[in-house]
Amino acid sequence: MVGAIALMSVSLSGCYGRSMVAGGVGGPSVTRVDASELPGPDGQVGADQGYTYRIGPYDKLIIDVFGIDGLSDRRLTADGTGTITLPIAGPANLNDLTLGEATDRIAQQLRAGYVRDPRVSVNLEQSVSRFVTIDGEVKQSGNYPVISGMTLMRGVAAAQGAGEFAKLQEVVIHRKVQGRQMIALYDLQAIRRGAYADPVLYPGDIVVVGDSPGRRMIQQLVQVAPLLVAPLIGVLDSNN
Repeated sequence: MVGAIALMSVSLSGCYGRSMVAGGVGGPSVTRVDASELPGPDGQVGADQGYTYRIGPYDKLIIDVFGIDGLSDRRLTADGTGTITLPIAGPANLNDLTLGEATDRIAQQLRAGYVRDPRVSVNLEQSVSRFVTIDGEVKQSGNYPVISGMTLMRGVAAAQGAGEFAKLQEVVIHRKVQGRQMIALYDLQAIRRGAYADPVLYPGDIVVVGDSPGRRMIQQLVQVAPLLVAPLIGVLDSNN
């Protein structure tokens, strides 16, 4: 298997083929579409794929303002709105900002407090708000922080690796893309061999190693059109 099977919501593609799996009580139908990867949450594909960490509620941060007593190596936890409070700078809402953007905002507020040329550093100590769920046949399932550069292989490694009975040809990513639920089937062994790219993970993704509620549907799809030398992409249609 050298690709990913992405099972998508009908409204996300105008390119449809024949239905491969009967709908009804047994589950939604699957229609083949012309696509080669699972899009990001906003529909991004190709070179636009990628995630840069953004601060959220209850994240733990390390703030350094060099040369100012009391503002060196300060460890703060953002409140429910993503706001922290610093002497001189006052309250700073950092919600949904990158670490670089948070650095600029704090520096701006320090300048407003008459600090000349503040040198600020903002680092993430612990992510609470942005996580991916790793489940199935892994050694330690759970929620794991999604930092910049997180991929499927790194996510499984964060869960202490695949379990003894894991089916590495059946690794599924569940993702909401532009309001629609999508899933993609990956062969982790093929990714390890470099047969195709290690997919990017985004906050809110659910990764299931070895089995999933959609396994029967995936197996039927593969039986109809097995993957040999190219990805097989399909679209979910629960209205049939």
